[in-house]
Amino acid sequence: MSDFFKKLFYPFTATLDFIQKYFKSLVFILILILVLAPAGSESVKPPNLAKVNLAGPITDSAKIVKQLDRLANEKSIKGVLFIVNSPGGAVAPSVEIALALKRVKEKKPVVAYAAGTMASGSYYASIWADKIVANPAATIGSIGVIMEGLNIKGLMNKIGVKPQIVKAGKYKEAGTPFREWTKDERKEIETHILDIYKMFVKDVAKARNLDPRHPEKFADAKIFIAEKAKKVGLIDKIGSIKEAEALIKTLSGVTDARWKQKSKFEEYMESFAERSARIFIGQLKEWTIR
Repeated sequence: MSDFFKKLFYPFTATLDFIQKYFKSLVFILILILVLAPAGSESVKPPNLAKVNLAGPITDSAKIVKQLDRLANEKSIKGVLFIVNSPGGAVAPSVEIALALKRVKEKKPVVAYAAGTMASGSYYASIWADKIVANPAATIGSIGVIMEGLNIKGLMNKIGVKPQIVKAGKYKEAGTPFREWTKDERKEIETHILDIYKMFVKDVAKARNLDPRHPEKFADAKIFIAEKAKKVGLIDKIGSIKEAEALIKTLSGVTDARWKQKSKFEEYMESFAERSARIFIGQLKEWTIR
């Protein structure tokens, strides 16, 4: 009798087993169909302008550099709007982005827009744009270099901890937090920081057609509101994002602006990657605490 019912309901049970076994795969396929399905109202014409966003501290340049290089070689894209709201960050990634922006400029117009803060490394990243436009309340400049360190020797003495170090090279321990730096170490660090600062000033002066013999006018880590930044030559125009969009449209010779948009699939995958990273970091913290 039981065999009879098994055979009778086999089509239903087999279907349920299949759905249960491959549920995640089916959901993923459904998502792909939804995000890749073209919208009926979308234009069949390819985009001719693109925006690139630089936001937050600069710690890595790979993603933005890849995006800029791709746009540089995309023939349908006639101009790029580089939107910045960043306090700066690490030197090398900032320079890497600047060089990538310069490569784009060699092929098509670039306008940089200071949406909020364009300072230090983020200003360095923007200098090779054809024009720089700034929000009236934007913070511009901070052309300078800093290295900070701690001296925790007193704290370590209180808790009874002593470092053990093996090194080769007089300056290998320069910048250590375990003791006060020697005069020679401090001098070496200062020399390194000054070399980076000179490079920063030289590149800004060259890109913005400023006098490198008088960095006190535009550099020295001074920060400027947009109006003053324009007076010292760090930006070209004050306005909103609309003015920046209009300017890149003019420079590119585009009459019918069609901005490149990320596909739904790209947006979904980026969101998925960000969520996965947050979950992984959270799990890692839990493991670390335990």
